[in-house]
Parts: sequence; C-alpha cells; structure tokens
Amino acid sequence: MDPQIEGFEQTELPYQVRIENFEGPLDLLLHLIKKNEINIYDIPIAMIAQQYLGYLEAMKDLNLNVAGEFLVMAATLLQIKSKLLLPADETADDEEDGPDPREELVRRLLEYKTYKEAARQLDGQEKMWREIFSREQGPPEPIETDETLLENVSLFDLVDALKGIFDRNPGKQLIEIMPDNLTVRERMNAILEMLEGKDSVSFMDLFETSCHRLVVIVTFLAMLELIRLRVAQVFQAESFGPILVSRTFSLVPDPAELDDSDSEWRGT
Repeated sequence: MDPQIEGFEQTELPYQVRIENFEGPLDLLLHLIKKNEINIYDIPIAMIAQQYLGYLEAMKDLNLNVAGEFLVMAATLLQIKSKLLLPADETADDEEDGPDPREELVRRLLEYKTYKEAARQLDGQEKMWREIFSREQGPPEPIETDETLLENVSLFDLVDALKGIFDRNPGKQLIEIMPDNLTVRERMNAILEMLEGKDSVSFMDLFETSCHRLVVIVTFLAMLELIRLRVAQVFQAESFGPILVSRTFSLVPDPAELDDSDSEWRGT
C-alpha cells in the first residue's frame, strides 16, 4: 500500500468530495460559456440554466457535496429566466424597459474572470522567480493550492469526460455484479499503482470500459481525493488535448486530512 494513504479507518458514512475545494458556481458558468462558445454579453439564460441544473444533477449522482453557493446561483439563473419570459410592455418606450436582467450576472462573471486571470499571472510569476532564485536542494515542498493541481483542466472538464464514459457504455453497467467492499481507498491505491514509474497516464485509462457504473464513480472520487491530498495532478499537454494524470512530489499529508477518506461507497 502506498505510504501516502496508510492509516485510513473504515466508516459507515458515504464518501463525499467537498466541491468548494476545486471550483465554484462562477467557474461552472464560465465553463458552460466557453464550452458553448457563447458571447458573455449575450448569455442565452434558458439554455445555460438547463445545462447548469444538469451539471448539479450529475455532481449529485457522483456524490459530490455541492455547496450552497451552487444552489443560490441556480435560483438566480431561474429568476433571471423568469424575468426574461415576462411579456414586454408594448405601451412603454424602449428606454423605459429597465436594465437587462442579465446585466448583474455578466458584471460578476467579468469581474471574477479578471481576478482569476490576475491570480493566474501572479502564480506564473511566482513560479518563474522560484526557478530563477532557487533555494538549496532539499526535500520537495508541498504544493500550496488545489488550482495548481488542475493545470488548464477544470473539475467540470473532468465531469464532461466522465459523462462521455457513461454515454459510450450505457448498457453494460446494468448487468454486471457489484464488487464487494468497494472503497475509495482501494481505488486510490489502484490509481497510484497505475501511475507508478510513469510520467503520466490518460484520464480515460483509469476507467475500464467493462467496469460497473459504481466502480467508475468511486474511481473518479478517488482521483479527486488524490488531487485534494496533493498526491496526483491532472493536466493537458496541449490545448484541447487528452486529459492526463500524473503523480506529484509532495510531502505526506496531515493525518487530520484523511479522516473520512476511506468511507465505503454505498450508492443510493
């Protein structure tokens, strides 16, 4: 067993990944805008709201603990959609129609996108300065943030890839026998064994095409847990290229972080 994840104790609670450790509701909206090649100043709210709710449902199926902010944004989208569906007052002049209900949302997205890009540039400069003014050789330093472990790949890109796996094998998952004592820890060890001695492996290679649906889901959760513990990272070698997974050089995580990481999967 890998020393990074020894010491887990079995619990009866279903395992959940805390979604706020990775992405937020504005990240999901920006992902949908980019995916659909939408003009951010002219967002088709009905379509985006439908897709947004679809992602929330998918994350619920994956047992991802969706933060309240995601639900607040869902309510905001539905409110904007309802305002846009109201019939226009034909007797009023165009100038008196009031502001576009999407205006505040667009402002928040642009502001968030600006700050996120600035943070990415500062992070890049920090990495450059660390390489120029490197310290004396010593043990590898732990990676500070989860964002560095998702190099140009978002959590929602991973959810898209996982949905693709299910779409290609819609029938097989219904007739296969569920493995006994399926745990996140077992799948974490399996992933680490696949990564051992390799620069990287394809995200798709982590999932056998004949796997039971729940095995695929627990494998996905195990990979997210390895990312959270800074033991693995996902990235794309080139734009729109395949998603790759590799090990990181990090210190053993604090045992307090591992409290609920070996919960046995109990599908609902």
